[in-house]
Amino acid sequence: MKILNLYAGIGGNRKNWGDEHQVTAVEFDEHIAKVYKAHFPNDEVIITDAHEYLLKHFEEYDFIWASPPCQTHSSFRQNIGVRYRGVQPVYPDMKLYQEIIFLKYNFKGKWLVENVNPYYKPLIEPDVELDRHKFWCNFKISKKDFVRPKLRAAQIPQLQEALGYELSEFKLPNKRQVLRNCVLPDVGNHILEQLVSEGAPNAEN
Repeated sequence: MKILNLYAGIGGNRKNWGDEHQVTAVEFDEHIAKVYKAHFPNDEVIITDAHEYLLKHFEEYDFIWASPPCQTHSSFRQNIGVRYRGVQPVYPDMKLYQEIIFLKYNFKGKWLVENVNPYYKPLIEPDVELDRHKFWCNFKISKKDFVRPKLRAAQIPQLQEALGYELSEFKLPNKRQVLRNCVLPDVGNHILEQLVSEGAPNAEN
């Protein structure tokens, strides 16, 4: 199966997928992309704008996972940061909803878009919620409970242990934030297992 992993980060969602699938990862930050490539050397890693890459290449894949930036939708940022800590309010990044609508009406394969719980009522209702994340998709994902570390208070060593990463050899400007941005590997693996059990169409058909 050909998988497109958009906004790949260091690959939290992909960590437990194994190497039986052909994965293309798209990440804008070259330093973060370097970490991803070191952990998943068999994947093709492309350093570019994931939003634009999706528009140009979506037909080339069987399954597309997109995790567009979540900060502007975050309930913590709005309800704690903006209200009590002087954080500047910003427009929500509408790439999230653009990609959901685009994939729903244009992509013939299987797709999933992931984001955090927003501070507002979602403009498009998600299909499932796992581990306090919203998922929009076109295949069935069963509910499941996950053991979630207390990531908000955790520091880099605790985050690395919880997620199974060692980043000491990499120069990243904000390792803690990069780790916190990861989808839990067990969540990513559960979703892929659900997809495989249902069967993904071949993009060439």
